[in-house]
Amino acid sequence: MIGLACGLLLVGAVIYVFYPERHVEEQRQKTRLEYLRERKDVLYDNLRDLNFEYHAGKFVEEDFHRQQNLLEDEAAGVMAEIEVLEDWPSRQTAFGASAANAGGAPDGRGGK
Repeated sequence: MIGLACGLLLVGAVIYVFYPERHVEEQRQKTRLEYLRERKDVLYDNLRDLNFEYHAGKFVEEDFHRQQNLLEDEAAGVMAEIEVLEDWPSRQTAFGASAANAGGAPDGRGGK
C-alpha cells in the first residue's frame, strides 16, 4: 500500500515537473529598449559589487581597474544605444516635418 502511494506520488511529481506549459505563446517579447535598460541596471549593479569587493580586499588593484574599465565601456555603449533609441521617434518627427517643408520627398529634393 505504501509502495503504491509512493509510486503515485512519483508519477504525479514527474508529470508536474515535465508537463509542458500551455500558454507559452502568451509570453510578451521585450523590446530592444527594455532589454538595454535591464542590461544597464545589471551593469550598474556589477560595478557597485566590483567596487565593494575591491574595498573588501578581494581584488588586486590592476584586476579591479581592468574589470572596471570593461564594465564602464560596456555601460557607455549601452547608454549610447539607449539614447539613440529614445531619440529615434523625435528624429523621425523632425525628419517628417523637414520633408514636408521641402515638398514632401523624403530625400529632400522637393518631389519635383
